[in-house]
Amino acid sequence: MITTSPGEFLEAFAALAPLPGAAATARAAFMVAPAEFALAQESARDNRYMDLGLMVDPLKALAQHGALAQALRADVPVITFPGDPATPDAVFPNNVFATAPGRLIVGRMRHRVRQREAARGDIRGFFGDVLGYDEIDLSARGDLVAELTGALVIDRARGIGYCGLSERCDPAGAEAMHQAFGLRLTYCFELAETEYHTNVVLTLLAGRAAIIAADGFRDPAAAQAIATACGDRAVWLSPAQKQAFAGNAITLSDHRVWMSARAARSLTDAQREALAGYGFAVGAVELDEIEKAGGSLRCCVGEIY
Repeated sequence: MITTSPGEFLEAFAALAPLPGAAATARAAFMVAPAEFALAQESARDNRYMDLGLMVDPLKALAQHGALAQALRADVPVITFPGDPATPDAVFPNNVFATAPGRLIVGRMRHRVRQREAARGDIRGFFGDVLGYDEIDLSARGDLVAELTGALVIDRARGIGYCGLSERCDPAGAEAMHQAFGLRLTYCFELAETEYHTNVVLTLLAGRAAIIAADGFRDPAAAQAIATACGDRAVWLSPAQKQAFAGNAITLSDHRVWMSARAARSLTDAQREALAGYGFAVGAVELDEIEKAGGSLRCCVGEIY
């Protein structure tokens, strides 16, 4: 079922119990290292978190990326694929490649500079030839835009997707992802005009709580419906905290939420206490150089289910 109605979504949500045996968090993660890190001008057309006037330090970006991979290994095994200077946004692989149990999904990117990433044979080969995953390839679908777990935030324990519509995901893309991930319910809503990806304004915390930036939603009722579905276990972000990427976080275990050091510094004591009350410590890694490209920690992490 796919719905755009907050009331219909909550009614359907209430009827869905967690999936037997479904894991709320990934069993491993993959990343793509920055290579000659640079800002992609094409991506900046609809990513308001980017500033092309900033200078970037490729070696600093590489070092921060390596430190992130090492930190995340405290929770899950992490595989890092090499980068390619021809694809500067490849450091954010979760938009292009994503998984469900036994399946690799390849997304349909809006910008040509990112469409090149989908052709990578090594990533496809790893999941297909090494792990034996079936491949669902949306990349050649000219009739849709579907930027995977950038646009779609998934409650894996229940098989529920939260899909923000924007330039990076249209209704046809939402339908294609609903089918590809095998979801039981997808709630579609429009993001605010200034937003490009849902995972900048919404984080689900192992299926039992959420971090929400209400101003990232065109309709405040959509944000409230998500909080209601989480039993009102939600940390609400200010616009400044959203800009600091506090909504671009991820749980790779049941007890810790990862975000950038900039994002973590933006949290109030009350918000940290709320996260602790929901059972989550905050893990933080300095990513200020990578964040110049308009994404943060969650965007760097592809999940392996």
